[in-house]
Amino acid sequence: MSGKTEKETIIIVDDEDIVLSSLSSFLNLETDYQVETFTSAKEAIDFISHNEIDLVISDYLMPEMDGISFLSKVRDICPEVPRIILTGYADKENAIKAINEVGLFQYIEKPWDNDDLLIIIRNGLERLKLIKKLKMKISEINEAYSELQNIQQEIVKAFV
Repeated sequence: MSGKTEKETIIIVDDEDIVLSSLSSFLNLETDYQVETFTSAKEAIDFISHNEIDLVISDYLMPEMDGISFLSKVRDICPEVPRIILTGYADKENAIKAINEVGLFQYIEKPWDNDDLLIIIRNGLERLKLIKKLKMKISEINEAYSELQNIQQEIVKAFV
């Protein structure tokens, strides 16, 4: 099988179509990411439950489910995926709550700066890649350690 060339998948959830349209248009023009948008947090959760994703951006205030509750469910499904909350409310108390409760990667205020958003997304995706690489290396080390233990047991059996 050839090397992985799949695009990173970014999920954007906001109850305002104009925000979704703006973000997805910008990302589709400026990046090679696969962008999936949802006005319903429940539909987004269903999608995330059945697909591999790489990053999630969510509005804070939505009628169906607030962004903190939504991102908490995302964390339960895929804990390593960076979670970003986007809000029009400069509420430091809720920002701290989101960071602590949801393990938020970033808190961004509306209106956002496209260049800053792009850097934040790239940093989040790079973080995810590094976490996956680290887990793979830990797995390789554990496998090698297990093999060494088996060899040690065989040596002990041979001389006992």
